[in-house]
Amino acid sequence: MEKLLLIGIDTRSMLNSALKLDYEIFSTSYFSTSDTPQIKNQKIILNESEDKSCGIFEDQFNSKTILEISQDYIDEVDYIIPISGISPSDFSKKDKKKILGTVNVENIENKYEFYKEIEDEFLTPLTFSVSDIGEALEINKNYEDIQFILKPLQGSGGYDINLLDNDSNIQLNDCEFILQEYVDGISLSSSLLSTKNDAKTIINTRLLTEHDFGRDSFIYIGNILPLTSSSIMADVNDTDKINETMNETSQKLAHKFNLRGSNGVDYILNEKGLYVIEINPRLQGTFECVELSLGINMLEAHIRACMGEIMEMPKPKYYAYKKIIYSPTRMKYQNIGLDNIYDLPHIGSITEKSEPLLTIIDKDEDFEKLYKKVESASEIVNRQAKKHQVDE
Repeated sequence: MEKLLLIGIDTRSMLNSALKLDYEIFSTSYFSTSDTPQIKNQKIILNESEDKSCGIFEDQFNSKTILEISQDYIDEVDYIIPISGISPSDFSKKDKKKILGTVNVENIENKYEFYKEIEDEFLTPLTFSVSDIGEALEINKNYEDIQFILKPLQGSGGYDINLLDNDSNIQLNDCEFILQEYVDGISLSSSLLSTKNDAKTIINTRLLTEHDFGRDSFIYIGNILPLTSSSIMADVNDTDKINETMNETSQKLAHKFNLRGSNGVDYILNEKGLYVIEINPRLQGTFECVELSLGINMLEAHIRACMGEIMEMPKPKYYAYKKIIYSPTRMKYQNIGLDNIYDLPHIGSITEKSEPLLTIIDKDEDFEKLYKKVESASEIVNRQAKKHQVDE
């Protein structure tokens, strides 16, 4: 039996799908939620326990640590699937040959290089590479009619994105940044499968960030799919045309950047058109939602595409909604009696304020019913978090 390693921040959803396939599975992750499948070959960095804080993810996570503790697995397995948090660029030349997915990602993950490659071909925000806040403010003064944001040159999940103004007190940390035109609009995303010779968009989604819920943050919260006049949650005309444009654009980008397997493309839609924002060259956060909506094994679809075959995709059977809940307070986790919550902390462990607490995932044939179910669950989870608040 061939051996497959899943490696990244959180392998729970992929493990559930992998265990249905004919592989010996290995897993290394940062998180190990209480609903993560327990397998023989498994390594976990964060040790959750009673009365112990899970800490601040951004301060504690390091992809190099995951790679270091995984080296014996990497040497042993036949295939590797990097998930969010691990880049193919982090692997040695020898180990890259085992990767199932897009391997050459340097000009995708570097947001400025990505912009330079697509600016003449696709609608995209005006973007500059900046070395310090002073340079960013100087550029800002020369474009009085444009609102800019600062983004890490490499990064994902919407972390460390800040609106810029001339009185800004933003301090750039050690990582490099870009200054990018802020495009106000509707966040969308495509999920597509690619082989060496072909690419197919399998579903489009409404992408959700904290900004969509009225907060001053662009951190990723979740998705709703498929994209329809209901799920886009905005007053727009002709979602069929929007889907068609997204399909065509994503497939062009897949060929341009030699994408393999399952990948995602993020967009922002406004009255000027469909802006290409970035490519996520890996399995996306929509993974479980796609499985629920289409009734497929998404990991199998990814592997088969990497092997040269794009599976025949059924039409969506359900709407699916994923919403990540970030803890409203520092709290000790206790059981919450809901059947649509996942990525659950271990009982008694402490989640810090604003850190990811759990994920709500549900499906329904009716969008309005689905939305109400997820938002109701969200309210219950937030109430429980406040009820079980603990002091420092």
